[in-house]
Amino acid sequence: MVLIAHDAIVPSLTLDMLRIAAGQDAFLIRSAPGGVQSVVVAGAQIPTDASAQVWMYFAPHDAARFVSAKDVISGNAAKRLAGKLVLVGTSASGLLDLKATPIQPSMAGVEVHAQVLENVLTQSTLSRPSYALGAEFFAVALIALAIVVLVPILGAATVFITGAGIAALLVGSAWYLFSTHGYLFDVSYPLIASFVVFMVMVFTNHLREEAQRRQIRSAFGQYLSPDLVEELAKDPDRLVLGGETREMTIMFSDVRGFTSISESYKSDPQGLTRLMNRFLTPLSNAIIEKRGTIDKYMGDAIMAFWNAPLDDSEHARHACEAALSMLERLDVVNAERKREAQESDRVFIPLRIGIGINTGEAVVGNMGSELRFDYSVLGDSVNLASRLEGQSKTYGMSTILGSRTATLVRGDFALLELDVIRVKGKTEPEVI
Repeated sequence: MVLIAHDAIVPSLTLDMLRIAAGQDAFLIRSAPGGVQSVVVAGAQIPTDASAQVWMYFAPHDAARFVSAKDVISGNAAKRLAGKLVLVGTSASGLLDLKATPIQPSMAGVEVHAQVLENVLTQSTLSRPSYALGAEFFAVALIALAIVVLVPILGAATVFITGAGIAALLVGSAWYLFSTHGYLFDVSYPLIASFVVFMVMVFTNHLREEAQRRQIRSAFGQYLSPDLVEELAKDPDRLVLGGETREMTIMFSDVRGFTSISESYKSDPQGLTRLMNRFLTPLSNAIIEKRGTIDKYMGDAIMAFWNAPLDDSEHARHACEAALSMLERLDVVNAERKREAQESDRVFIPLRIGIGINTGEAVVGNMGSELRFDYSVLGDSVNLASRLEGQSKTYGMSTILGSRTATLVRGDFALLELDVIRVKGKTEPEVI
């Protein structure tokens, strides 16, 4: 509406037309510390921004606004121009006075001036409230905070659908304020910013899930079958850390007479290490292939359990199948060692194992200290399984089951009741 040229305040063409049409000698500029607020001419206040620019309510090109120069020269336009504000200008493309507007790519500059006059005379200029920028930033902060809070809780898909609804509400509200009150609010800032925050959150959650899956694979890859590790990686919620009580089947296995075998490797400790790896590997594979979890190695002994961290409704049967498979694989290892001993003319000492299996309630989870912890199992049923493994040597049996295990697998295997015993540390007798 006004600008400074050669240190003088100069009105725009349309503003000065209004001043002259109203028979005024001056116009008024209302300002504040932040800049211009409005321009007043002939008692009409025209709201502007701080730089004295007016927000136009643009209309499409209207041929009715134009009077041909030919009609003016011939005198045919006199009646039409009477009592009107008239702007003289050009509309030919080659004269380079075409301006882009928000609703069409080109409009004659003279028509833009005409629309400014229409806006002022009909009081339809647009206004951008002083609090508009603050409201837009508040919307950005509020939506971004909601996304940060809700994405981890509700999931990306639900938040995306909700966000689409909020975006539609923002656009609808801005359009309502524009069409009814002539207020300008720029919803592109909140929409773009919230979409960027949403994408960052989705990407961050994806990275977090990948890290969690890598952690699970690393934590369980040493004592779970690859299939179970993948199941946990796909659905980490199935893993309850910190300890939970559930019915489980526990196995202990130990090599008989391993002390004597170790003495034969007194001068070859590396050979003893190779021997342990040689028989522990197939025994461990037998456990893992039957969905078992290896708790720990204790020298030549193995502790394993079933029905954790993933549910296994056939945990007792799988443990018994693993025991039979372990015995078969140990026979293969002994056959190979016997052949090697004969070829090198060495004394052959066969490896024999005892296995104890028991089923009952136990607590399973991450146990230990803040410095070091293991995924392990505790409970009376665990202690009984260990005692049964020790009794296998007394009864001359390769595998001994507790009564609960025997009840669960009866009909699947050939079972022989051995005795009713009271093992060390327990007061109640147990059928084995």
